[in-house]
Amino acid sequence: MAEKKPIGVVSNYFDHVQVAAIKLSAPLSVGTKVRIVGGESDFEQEIESMQIQHEAVKKAKKGDEIGTKVSEKVRKGYRVFKA
Repeated sequence: MAEKKPIGVVSNYFDHVQVAAIKLSAPLSVGTKVRIVGGESDFEQEIESMQIQHEAVKKAKKGDEIGTKVSEKVRKGYRVFKA
């Protein structure tokens, strides 16, 4: 299977709230299933909610930095793909 282009990269992770900050290189909407890959991690999850500057949003565009809850611990530099 050809490697898909990442739609974003994890720029930060907040352990105490299990939130990843993701710098987007493509648009993303709530309800989209994503795959996060890096280090020992490779998992899929649905984007149930996301925020930009602490404001809840349904859609984000390329260049935005979003915060979203993640089901597993991630680290800076992990790549995010559409699943």
